Amino acid sequence: MDLRRVLIANPKVLAAWQDLTPLARNEWICWVLWPKKAETRSQHIQRLQSELLEGKRRPCCWLGCIHRKDKELSPSVRWVLSSRSKASA
Repeated sequence: MDLRRVLIANPKVLAAWQDLTPLARNEWICWVLWPKKAETRSQHIQRLQSELLEGKRRPCCWLGCIHRKDKELSPSVRWVLSSRSKASA
């Protein structure tokens, strides 16, 4: 499932997406791309659709985008990244 196709296919979802700030869109994109498995990414895209239609503006219960340069990574995010790198080694 491709996020761009999903947004284009549903005008209400696209309108909600376009109403987000660039930072909020970036967090959704990072949240969708975070999982390793394509199946989980597809589930995130489906959840993104429903949550945008519910009026939510950020992904819930997520550690945050690791690509942000305006703030330091939290200890919990550093721990997750460390655990992931050890598991893939």
